Amino acid sequence: MDALTQLSGDGQTFCEKIWGRSIHLHRRHEGELSDLLSLGDVDTLVTSSGLRTPTVRLAQDGAVLPSSRYTRATRIGGVAVTGLVDGRKVLDLFAAGATVILQGLHRYWPPLARLVAELEDSLGHPCQANAYLTPAGAQGFARHRDTHDVFVLQTYGDKQWEVEDDAGPRQVLMEPGMCMYLPTGTPHSARAQTDASLHITVGINRILWSDLLTRAVRSQLSGAGIDEPLPAGYHRDGAEFARAVTQHIDSLRTAVAVLDGEQLAASESARFQTTRTASLKGGLVDRIRLGSLDDHTTVRRRLGSVLAVVPDGDRLRVLLGDREMRVPGWLRPALMYVEHHQQLTPADLGALLDPESSLVLVRRLVREGLLEVAR
Repeated sequence: MDALTQLSGDGQTFCEKIWGRSIHLHRRHEGELSDLLSLGDVDTLVTSSGLRTPTVRLAQDGAVLPSSRYTRATRIGGVAVTGLVDGRKVLDLFAAGATVILQGLHRYWPPLARLVAELEDSLGHPCQANAYLTPAGAQGFARHRDTHDVFVLQTYGDKQWEVEDDAGPRQVLMEPGMCMYLPTGTPHSARAQTDASLHITVGINRILWSDLLTRAVRSQLSGAGIDEPLPAGYHRDGAEFARAVTQHIDSLRTAVAVLDGEQLAASESARFQTTRTASLKGGLVDRIRLGSLDDHTTVRRRLGSVLAVVPDGDRLRVLLGDREMRVPGWLRPALMYVEHHQQLTPADLGALLDPESSLVLVRRLVREGLLEVAR
């Protein structure tokens, strides 16, 4: 099951009929969501993992608390370290009604890193994950709107949500195992019920057509003077100012006229597929043991990995999520084999490459983080 289907129930229907228009509820098995982040996981992260701000924030009664109330300074290796989360202070503030917020979990918590990577691959839009642990009866933030789409995943306790979409105001009781989709700009607030409440938010930072076209036009106009200030006194000579504006509009028309749709589409796809957060869990062990990898070592695609092969003359651009590498064009059949097989050995490429080349390619893809040694 892909990430989008896990969150929405039917990924295709979501993209075609639901995206960006209305609230959507979907129920999963309770354990399927708690496996992403449990109450015990949050306990460990807050009390025993050495997190620093802004990875952790606290909020109470609609206001974000100053980080000085729950952090401390220390020294590591003789170097001063500030903003270290003080577990005892966090526990005391939580007991007094504060909501604990874990930010950017997709960057350091493997289950959510995988979910976000898979969701990004399905949607083609950058995603992020936060978590909110609220004491019984408390409310972290007042009614507000988010500037991005959000999936809400309830993993522990109940939380009463007040939301409003095109159909009007609604009361939604989120229980463990429930997912809720909130389009950008949906007014909402939430309060924990008789027990503490833990929910994850997966935000979708949608790339707009205006983002794509603005980047393209600005790139074309680079060096054309559009980033220079208006001339001093422009407001005193309307005719001269109008001529200057007309010249810049003509430059804009020219820039837009020479844009190529196919090139722009390829460039945007490549930009997305080389700016994702890498998933490298286990990569250190793989690097240490790389020399012992032989023809019969089983390797597999790393969870959340990206692979796109783009022809570029007699060479190939291999897009790997957070980077790209360039290789000779004759490697295309072997790379296509890797793309369509979740697990393989270098010997499996024997019909496409000689043994030495197969081993070199697989070792390179392990080193780059696309493949991992199966253990």
